[in-house]
Amino acid sequence: MKTINIVAGGPKDLIPDLTGYTAEHILWIGVDKGTVTLLDAGIIPDEAFGDFDSITEQERRRIEKAAPALHVYQAEKDQTDLDLALDWALEKQPDIIQIFGITGGRADHFLGNIQLLYRGVKTNIKIRLIDKQNHIQMFPPGEYDIEKDENKRYISFIPFSEEIHELTLDGFKYPLNKCHITLGSTLCISNELIHSRGTFSFTKGILIMIRSTD
Repeated sequence: MKTINIVAGGPKDLIPDLTGYTAEHILWIGVDKGTVTLLDAGIIPDEAFGDFDSITEQERRRIEKAAPALHVYQAEKDQTDLDLALDWALEKQPDIIQIFGITGGRADHFLGNIQLLYRGVKTNIKIRLIDKQNHIQMFPPGEYDIEKDENKRYISFIPFSEEIHELTLDGFKYPLNKCHITLGSTLCISNELIHSRGTFSFTKGILIMIRSTD
């Protein structure tokens, strides 16, 4: 499985131990100050993107020395640094893109980053936002298997589209059978699997799944 891991410049205290996400065939991408986070974790980024306006001159020299491929942009531009890095990653057509360092800090950045998940839906590439407490993904209509994870036991489903048709949750503490969910509903917040595996399915709409620890 080809994986691209992107580390953005969110608060370091919300970023999990990145060495736990290393494996063969993984590309690491640093975005602005997230590149420093990677270097601090002992990981050399394969690519680095950004205007680098949130780092010190010393940190910039460190990045220039370590990163084999550096993409530097003007601060005034139509896309965020993360957006540009994601463009590059999607062009590589990996099986999954995992993004770290996107929660905490500015709410506008976080909400904008949630929107980026939709680009994975359109390109049929899995994108997952990860912090110490949450895994966030977005799904088009279909049926999906899900495994129990004691570290992320709480599972919430939130509409991203105006309506979700025929949402079915099987193997959950609070099951559903072909339920119609509308934008703004909190019906599917904080569910749990009662078996080692379960499934969820729906026939129309776009759905966000958040797996959380307490």
